[in-house]
Amino acid sequence: MEVGINKINVFLRLSALLFSVLTACLVGLDAQSKRVFFSEKKATFRDLDALVILVYVESGAACYNLLQLCKFSIPAWSRGNSKMSFVYVAWVFLLLDQLAAYITFAANSAALEAAFLAVTGANELQWMKLCNRFTRFCIQIGGALICGFLSSLLMAVISSISAFNLFRLYSPKRFLLFKQT
Repeated sequence: MEVGINKINVFLRLSALLFSVLTACLVGLDAQSKRVFFSEKKATFRDLDALVILVYVESGAACYNLLQLCKFSIPAWSRGNSKMSFVYVAWVFLLLDQLAAYITFAANSAALEAAFLAVTGANELQWMKLCNRFTRFCIQIGGALICGFLSSLLMAVISSISAFNLFRLYSPKRFLLFKQT
């Protein structure tokens, strides 16, 4: 059963890695220029701070998943020295997986909110609509956000697998032992 879970975990991490790299590349390499009156305006991901943060977070998540995939190629990780040290390592991996899932979801949500403002604008704040002028830019950012949310969803599933791997190490009898008075 453990071999099957490890194969699923590797597949999910590869998929999350792919979607994270795709998101970072789509956002980071997206740019569009338009001539407005007598000046040339250029829309890039650096125009919105949320998109800059999204590129950094997705790149970091891709690196993290790559490092976790390297863990599966080292046979020493699967054996472990003692059961107690294996439990501590499993706790660390669970917390890191949850941190990666939460941070990617937060960064994608912030970027979605910024993209929504670019689509609708905000008259009260005198922010004009950006997507009626830079349509290709906005469509590519929209595709990147879909990939980013898929990446964060996959990392949430990976986090639940990490929780399963951790809590299966605990025996139910160990928790049911009470001191007898």
